[in-house]
Amino acid sequence: MDFASAEEARAFLAQHPDVQAIEAFVIDHNGIPRGKLLHREELLSVYEHGRPIPSTMLGLTVRGEDVEDTGLVWDVGDMDCPAKPLAGSLVLQPWRKRPTAQVQLAMTDDAAPALHADPRAVLSRVTQALAADGMTAVMACELEFYLFDQQRAADGSPQLARQYYGDRPDNTQVYGLYELEQLQDFLDDLYRAFEVQGIPARTAISEYAPGQLEITLQHRANALQAVDEAVRYKRLVKGIANAHGMMACFMAKPLQSLAGNGMHMHLSLNDAAGNNLMADEHPEGTPLLRHAIAGMGKYLPDSLAIFCPHANSFRRFQANSYAPLAPTWGVNNRTVSFRVPGGPAASRHIEHRICGADANPYLAAAAILAAAHSGIRQQLDPGPAVTGNGYAVASAPLPTQWHTAQAAFAGSSWAEAAFGKEFCRIFAAVKRQEAAQFAAEVGQQDWRWYLSQV
Repeated sequence: MDFASAEEARAFLAQHPDVQAIEAFVIDHNGIPRGKLLHREELLSVYEHGRPIPSTMLGLTVRGEDVEDTGLVWDVGDMDCPAKPLAGSLVLQPWRKRPTAQVQLAMTDDAAPALHADPRAVLSRVTQALAADGMTAVMACELEFYLFDQQRAADGSPQLARQYYGDRPDNTQVYGLYELEQLQDFLDDLYRAFEVQGIPARTAISEYAPGQLEITLQHRANALQAVDEAVRYKRLVKGIANAHGMMACFMAKPLQSLAGNGMHMHLSLNDAAGNNLMADEHPEGTPLLRHAIAGMGKYLPDSLAIFCPHANSFRRFQANSYAPLAPTWGVNNRTVSFRVPGGPAASRHIEHRICGADANPYLAAAAILAAAHSGIRQQLDPGPAVTGNGYAVASAPLPTQWHTAQAAFAGSSWAEAAFGKEFCRIFAAVKRQEAAQFAAEVGQQDWRWYLSQV
């Protein structure tokens, strides 16, 4: 881990004498920031000595509840586990009314048992395995989200946020520039905040539904850095939206009639000299690129519980929706799961299009890279590239049930080897409890279907 020195904290405090509060956080299995709000006088000690984190913090459900089966609760007495600040993560939170900063923590090597549950540590282990074979992952994330009002509709459903002239968007207008203009105040503040936090945000796009946006992030020749920036991007987007009276929603399928939110992850692999090992004048790239795609396809069933971690995640998979339905691949084709974009030979890479925006970026990146690495080691063949409509030729559709994906992950020897046996056990325990609680809840859908009919 790239932990920061105390000098970084001293310089920040000297530069920002008005900052009195610092949000110190880690990222849990569901990609949710969890931590503590520290006072200014506490910060330097965090850099000098670390900060103890309760073991339970890295084994909570999406609702923030303990999961006894993780072994992180009573079995270890909810013990404190040491964490330290990541270099470069101490930045201002521009959306706060009170001057506030944030710093991201990661578990130290002696932080067992919480270290086994730390998603960032999982990605670190996968990138180290690639490095041992002379490869460095180059990655970038694209995250889609909706902007909703903070006020729900009368029936409790989310409603699209009002835009510049006070209207709610009511048609798709994909790639519409007028739609971006309608959000100019929000986007201006957002890009200013990106600059303050050093997040390399690039193109903003009006996506495939009213009120839906995507902002791309620059690729990084360091997978951990790319994903660090992605999780901080989500935190920042939510904060700026909140300051504008809106809610930024990264839920995979928040509205039945509109497109879901995806997280497209771009990757290539460099050699020790920084050369792209997937670069080739042929649009399909090098044999190594195709081996990587074949590995992603082979181990997709084992990884789907990570790419689609919630019950709602599977509602996103619908034909002709730009959400993939099968382990297909193709060149310059958005109807497949693994797309090789066009462009110059030096930029040849893979776009992984399966994840929902609700997936934990650290775990998603780890699963993608581990599968690609396995395909390369085994020199797997992905078969011919799909041309035309990938939905029409999908012969091995993805599982559409949360329980099926969980069972495949829990029984996967490949996942244990890639992510660690303890991590897989803890992750599976969290998801089992979430699934049981979700299935037991009685709500509006039950009442609409059955209340007066049976």
